[in-house]
Amino acid sequence: MALDPAVKNLIDTLNEQGLKSFEQMSIAEVRGVVESFSDLQAPNADVARVVDTVYPGPGGDQAVRLYIPESETPLPIVVYIHGGGWVAGSLDVTEQPCRALAADAKVIVAALSYRLAPEHKFPAAPEDAFAALNWVVEHAADFGGDGTRVAVMGDSAGGNLAAVTALRARDTGAPALRAQVLIYPVIDGTARFPSREENAEGYLVTTAAIDWFWEQYLATPEDAENPYASPAKAADLAGLPSTLLLLNEYEVTRDEGVDYGRRLADQGVPVQVELYEGLVHAVYWMTGAIPRSAELHGAVVEFLGKQFSD
Repeated sequence: MALDPAVKNLIDTLNEQGLKSFEQMSIAEVRGVVESFSDLQAPNADVARVVDTVYPGPGGDQAVRLYIPESETPLPIVVYIHGGGWVAGSLDVTEQPCRALAADAKVIVAALSYRLAPEHKFPAAPEDAFAALNWVVEHAADFGGDGTRVAVMGDSAGGNLAAVTALRARDTGAPALRAQVLIYPVIDGTARFPSREENAEGYLVTTAAIDWFWEQYLATPEDAENPYASPAKAADLAGLPSTLLLLNEYEVTRDEGVDYGRRLADQGVPVQVELYEGLVHAVYWMTGAIPRSAELHGAVVEFLGKQFSD
């Protein structure tokens, strides 16, 4: 399918402005560009409460922001992990999508921060994410949550961390998860699928940029074989929670997501894979600029409704 017209218009505009590819930027520039995605978002939805607090991580306290819709009963919880190549991203740039998810899915969204690379390389980020999940479940009742109905969710590098967190929860036997939502996850540090060549340039995030993000994140090249860095390297995927995988046509990482979905299904995990033609990486954060980002949001809301229905 042809590139979505709104996506093409955005890419053309960014090219006219001279935006460099991420691997050509400094760390500070990458972080600034990622934060600027908030300029592409729709107005914030209303929720009953927003609570800023901290969870105790292995490297010290980290911020977590709770988006709580109106409810008289304990609500399901979605632990959301932001993307940004493990290098960038924040609670502020994901404020709008987190508010929308809390309001529309009637869930508490616990958005967590974590230590970023290259200052803090693997395994800092997944250690923080797993600590945050455990803290959220332990304290669920304190903010009106139901600790028996919990999902992990993330986009891009956050999708990687969500998948890793689900693996760790399975491997350690707790906490129990109802679901994982992986939005265009970057999950294989040694991937060599056709989409790396087909979509190498011209679609916001290049193959060179993906490789550069992995280089910032991993402490050694050998870490790419570790399932807690590259969840696609896990030989055994059985016992993982019901999974929603949202992938885009013009993605460097599209095919590794397709392959992960196939392997989950082959090992008995209930999995729903949605491939959006004409779309590119990062559209989940572009709710104001790319109207079809609503399709991804709607799929997440519908999926979570089914997983949390009892």
